[in-house]
Amino acid sequence: MYYYTLPDEFVRTQMAVGALVLFGVLRVICAAMGAQHGWRLSTVTRCFIGAAVLFCLPQLLDVLMSSPMSHRAFVELQGKAIGCALALFCAPIVSHRLGYE
Repeated sequence: MYYYTLPDEFVRTQMAVGALVLFGVLRVICAAMGAQHGWRLSTVTRCFIGAAVLFCLPQLLDVLMSSPMSHRAFVELQGKAIGCALALFCAPIVSHRLGYE
């Protein structure tokens, strides 16, 4: 029986792009909703930082508990963290360019 696994770079890239798209699009949408409802943008940003931590929490716990699959979880955690960081950095720029911030 053969087991085929993807290289670490592919897994890391897929996780990063998924998190970037998810949090980037949601952050721009929430900035637009916040502009209409009068929400403070610092509150929206803090909520998204908390959501990013919750998004990365399963892999973080798996790495900390050092299960046998912790290498795979570490690679996924790296990708998710990179994608979340990029999204939380770039989404306010896009929102500002669209006129919501």
